[in-house]
Amino acid sequence: MNIVCVEPLGISESSFQSLQSEFSAQGHTFTYYMDRREDEATLTERMRTAEVAIISNIKLPAAVLQQCPNLRYLSVAFTGLDHIDLAYCKENNITVQNAAGYSTVAVSELAIGLMLDVLRRITVLDGTLRQGGSRGTFLGRELHGKTVGVVGTGAIGTATLRLLKAFGCQLLAYNRSEHAEVKTLGVEYTDLDNLMRQSDIVTLHIPLTPETHHLISRQRIALMKPNAILVNTARGNVVDIEALAEALTAGHIAGAGIDVYEQEPPLPASHPLLNAPNCVCVPHIGYASREAFDIRADIVFDHVRNFLQGQHTK
Repeated sequence: MNIVCVEPLGISESSFQSLQSEFSAQGHTFTYYMDRREDEATLTERMRTAEVAIISNIKLPAAVLQQCPNLRYLSVAFTGLDHIDLAYCKENNITVQNAAGYSTVAVSELAIGLMLDVLRRITVLDGTLRQGGSRGTFLGRELHGKTVGVVGTGAIGTATLRLLKAFGCQLLAYNRSEHAEVKTLGVEYTDLDNLMRQSDIVTLHIPLTPETHHLISRQRIALMKPNAILVNTARGNVVDIEALAEALTAGHIAGAGIDVYEQEPPLPASHPLLNAPNCVCVPHIGYASREAFDIRADIVFDHVRNFLQGQHTK
């Protein structure tokens, strides 16, 4: 089979060369690219003859897939799949498999980091110090003892709950179904509106689906306490970003820590969250740790091996 990895995936060229030797010994061809290109023309050129393709979070629309008549399998080096035209894949018998679980630790740790940054104004005060300033009268707030509402108790949400428990937080959760493992942590499941009302911190760990688009709506943001903060390391469009920016600007909530947006960074200077007060914004780095990328590569190429052996799960 003709296997194509359209981007470097954060692994070394020597690693790719080892994979090339492995697949060649099995009678397959393996082409890899050490630069990341997101334009449709380049993607089309790279994938045109592929039967198996590896891609991360680069948008892959039907316009590109239509030019790949031999494509049978996509190994996606990412957890979410909302950047791929899954309807086209289903209609054309292209199996799509994500790399679930590779970034569980990385994302949950970033969620905690964003909470601490917003509570203690770490980023803001770094800038203050570098400009010759001091603490002044500023007093931060501690994570310990806060009521934290976790929206979504899949792998990442559960890992975040475990970290929050270690910090001594009171834990609420919302999920479509309740998990016994989560309850053993002393977590109280509740409905989403109550979670928004009761939480000092709300942290989001849900996929983007038609049902979760703007799940954190203007109305639900209005339910939050004036001293509450919102953390989003899930998907940008699960939050009404305009409403969040307005709530921050008006002082209706105290702060936010955001890693994901309605588009991939870079963001325009006019983006509402970049101009909102008490909002720590980072450029979608939750999944991007050295450890996570190494795990991801293992998962992605194990999936390819299984597909080639006819053992993939459809």
